[in-house]
Amino acid sequence: MRSIQELERLATELRLHIMNMMGANKAHHFGGSLSAADLMTGIYFHGMRYDPQNPAWPERDRFVMSKGHCVPAQYAALAMLGVFPLAELATLKQLGTRLQGHPAAHLLPGIEACTGSLGQGLSFANGMALAGRMQQRDYRLYCLMGDGETHEGQVWEAARTTAQQRLHNVTAIIDRNGLKAMDSSYTAADLGHLAGRWAALGWAVREINGHNMAEIVTALDWARAEDQAPCVILAATVKGRGVSFLEGQAQYHNAALSPEQLAAAIAELEAPVTRGAKEQAQ
Repeated sequence: MRSIQELERLATELRLHIMNMMGANKAHHFGGSLSAADLMTGIYFHGMRYDPQNPAWPERDRFVMSKGHCVPAQYAALAMLGVFPLAELATLKQLGTRLQGHPAAHLLPGIEACTGSLGQGLSFANGMALAGRMQQRDYRLYCLMGDGETHEGQVWEAARTTAQQRLHNVTAIIDRNGLKAMDSSYTAADLGHLAGRWAALGWAVREINGHNMAEIVTALDWARAEDQAPCVILAATVKGRGVSFLEGQAQYHNAALSPEQLAAAIAELEAPVTRGAKEQAQ
């Protein structure tokens, strides 16, 4: 069992891998990948039953990255676990790479679903949960969605199905960073009462700070223990979290950073790591 401090350190490492693999002068989904970094760390390094040496293990828990454009955060987690080499992260979005800009389950071990057409991930998770029931397996499903994604009607059709089919091994996580590609998640429609909407459909609901690792761990433990309803974790986050000039800025949803900006971002993320190492050495 990893400590909260260790998980926080891993989350910082994960953010550094995100920045390094994306690099400079090429458009990438910085904002949403960084906002999900703490959640991804909690899921992969605490919540999931998972064997990195055997990513096809039939009894493994499954993770679906419904907001597929933020898959760099998942790539970083899988590489840190040893599912594939860390050095391969540098091939992100290169011609012929296994690390496509959206998840490609046929190319890379550890990827469970080809996603990116927003709104479809929870339906996919439901299908895998039903398959597990038929096969009499007790694995869990984790599905990460963006809050802007909940404008899609398919999300609510899937949420109703999860509850009606009593798929209590499904946990949905909403990365609620408040921003879409170009503006607020609430520009087109008010999504301010998400907790009530999910509860009305028969889900157990928990609202957390998606950057507080203790709250993330507690919520994941709660979801695993809940056996009367599927669970949704509404995680309040900040787009671009960890890099001050990216935080809360919609223009960095999918953008390129200059070499100078990238160097500044990496230095900012490395600062607490360096400071912690010095403190331990004293």
